[in-house]
Amino acid sequence: MHHDYTPSFLFRNGYLSSIYPSLFRTSERSIEHTCNIVHTRDGDVLEYDWYKQGSDKVALVSHGLGGHNKRPYILGMVQALYEDGWDVIAWNYRGSGDKSNIKPVLYHGGSIDDLEDVIQHIEGKSLYKVMSLIGFSLGANINLLYLGKKHAEVPLSIKKAVCFSTPCDLKSSAMELGRFKNKFFMRHFLKSFEKILSRKHAQYPELINIDNFKQVGNFQQYDDMYTAPLHGFKDANDYWESCSCKKYLKNIQQKVLLVTAQDDPFLGKECYPTNEVKNNPNLSLLMPRYGGHVGFVLPKSKGRYWSEETTIKYLNNKGM
Repeated sequence: MHHDYTPSFLFRNGYLSSIYPSLFRTSERSIEHTCNIVHTRDGDVLEYDWYKQGSDKVALVSHGLGGHNKRPYILGMVQALYEDGWDVIAWNYRGSGDKSNIKPVLYHGGSIDDLEDVIQHIEGKSLYKVMSLIGFSLGANINLLYLGKKHAEVPLSIKKAVCFSTPCDLKSSAMELGRFKNKFFMRHFLKSFEKILSRKHAQYPELINIDNFKQVGNFQQYDDMYTAPLHGFKDANDYWESCSCKKYLKNIQQKVLLVTAQDDPFLGKECYPTNEVKNNPNLSLLMPRYGGHVGFVLPKSKGRYWSEETTIKYLNNKGM
């Protein structure tokens, strides 16, 4: 597919494109919304913000690893969709946001049961004819894993999905982030994990030991020590293999746009599903030369980023 992302010279650097939005982007305006909860099938609680304007179409927006539903890239997408006439729901995974969840488990790259519970919650309101899934990074993997693994159970209202910077192969992404060049980003993720685990340790001190957390230096160690035992996987490799969306892309029956920059510093070559897209006509892949990881900075376009403009065009069948 054709793409038209031509950033200024400053943003032809994958690292800068990845860092800039988190440090400098602010939402143009605050949109009125309500804070709500979803009760999960296992007795936990998920929070979401509902930006409602009486539309018959809704977009469900999923954040990335270490994020939450008020990160700049989420609020930017919310605003773009809302201005285009969509109701929007931006949800927090277990343990993300300002509050800890009830159960000892947290979220991970395969949290499709939680996504399904949110979707069923929205469906139960009987307000929307159309639902679209928008995902960033780990949230994109969760969306694609759900659409591929649960393909026979996806509601008919879900017609399209748009996924940015997807770690389609979780091991490949973990190995890439473990490289020395990504030490800054790794420290950022570990800091956010430590905050979440500290809250969870206060709830379940007998289940979650954080005494040795300072020894964790990469995702292999983190997923071996916490993700795998907390969520029933043998080890990090079992988790990565079980929860990577790549092998399930062939099953997806909805129209999906995947956007992954060629200069994404978080993703190894296995994260680019070029063959999978060739074998499933429902999938389209854009690989712009620049953009970084969940970057795609384009500040002169009505305050929107290229990722938001691209999403609106795709959902409206304009130029794609």
